[in-house]
Amino acid sequence: MQVRYFSLLFLLIFNGQILAQNSFKSAIETLLQQEDYKNASVGINVVDLHSGETVYGLNSEKLLVPASTMKMITSGTALEILGADYRFKTKVSYTGKIDKNGVLDGDLVLIGGADPALGSEYFQDHYFEFLKNWAKQVKASGIRKVKGNLILDGGIYDSERIPDSWVWGDIGNYYGAGPNAFTVFDNMYRITFSSPKKEGKLTKVIQTYPKIDGLQIDNEVLSADNNSDNAYVFGGPFDKHRIIRGTIPRNRLAFTIKASVPAPEEILAAAFLQNLLAEGVFVDGETRFGKNVSDKTTLIYTQESPTLAEIAEVLNYESVNLFAEHFLKQIAVEKNGLGNRNDAIDLVKTYWEEQGLSMESIFMEDGSGLSHFNAVSPVFFTRFLTQMAANDAFVESLPVAGKGTFKRFDTEKLPGKTLQAKSGSMTRVRCYSGYLTTDKGHKLAFSFMFNHFGGSHSTLIKEIEQLFILLKENY
Repeated sequence: MQVRYFSLLFLLIFNGQILAQNSFKSAIETLLQQEDYKNASVGINVVDLHSGETVYGLNSEKLLVPASTMKMITSGTALEILGADYRFKTKVSYTGKIDKNGVLDGDLVLIGGADPALGSEYFQDHYFEFLKNWAKQVKASGIRKVKGNLILDGGIYDSERIPDSWVWGDIGNYYGAGPNAFTVFDNMYRITFSSPKKEGKLTKVIQTYPKIDGLQIDNEVLSADNNSDNAYVFGGPFDKHRIIRGTIPRNRLAFTIKASVPAPEEILAAAFLQNLLAEGVFVDGETRFGKNVSDKTTLIYTQESPTLAEIAEVLNYESVNLFAEHFLKQIAVEKNGLGNRNDAIDLVKTYWEEQGLSMESIFMEDGSGLSHFNAVSPVFFTRFLTQMAANDAFVESLPVAGKGTFKRFDTEKLPGKTLQAKSGSMTRVRCYSGYLTTDKGHKLAFSFMFNHFGGSHSTLIKEIEQLFILLKENY
């Protein structure tokens, strides 16, 4: 009798799962028959983490553009290799000797630690006070005057400013800021316009902040009868000539957009000198950028970043490209002594191959997913997520419904940590990968990848949200 009872229970559970899978399959088939998606490249893979069973697969091995879901691979690998408690370190030091009058016969040296959170708006306690603190630390060391130069040693990273496969339309804008040994203030500056009352008229640039010496702006931005920021900044990574095209809302006294800084180390140096002056510390010499030639420096102060886990949470919740590129290069810093993107990518691949994860289903060109040359398969994501499920710092770094890039998702139907995932989007690309806990207690790893679809992102977001809800309630 007991055997028959358990057999019946097994059949009920098994049949329930089959029905759930068929219902999910039917929903996807209906979606893909729509005009906007019937010619799209779509790959989906859903796996039960406990049983290892493939719940659903569609073009699971197909290589597709991942957009910002690439950040999961970068952040997860950095957390594995560097550790959740890892901190970036920037050092304030000097060469030479300080005499009894406080005169330093030598140079004041900043040794870049590639701290992505330095002065970041995402970390308010780092935002303004760090420069004032550095100046106070210099004064406390006994220095009142520097006879030599202010040297910014950025030798921790190579000379590459941005990955070579990023597109022209991205790199001048705030989300196209590249990593730097002296990243500061999110490597971002603001451009404020005023716009005429009538649409279609030329706007005026009234302010840029912070000030960038030598910045040249050609403004072609027009006024428009809408409330959107459709202005884009164009310019190379090594020059200070910027062209701005597009539109901003009409009849605005002040409308601000954000752009990427071409040389963040110059902004940091200028701001540091101002704070030194405020503390009564004077630097006679020049500001120089490059490797410090002296083998011996005396440490004044070490600035530590928030932990890697804390930065990873911002990285994935807010999808910060700059932070992801720092994570990638820092892997090479710690393993090879120099932050080189290509070396870091090789190290990522080597690490996962050593963990038994085949890297044949991934082409990795950067850490953030901004490159259109990246390609990943849905099955790679689910295998990666299976490996990372035990890394608490990684799982906690993934957004939940109603937060970060998932702020539009229904928090009643996807409450708490039911959904923990990363989204990725660019023109005609929309992807989601992460974890979903169902009402029956199953934990799923999933990857939904849509490339080259028509229609709007907002419509597809709602369609995919409904697929998540269907899985949650029925599997």
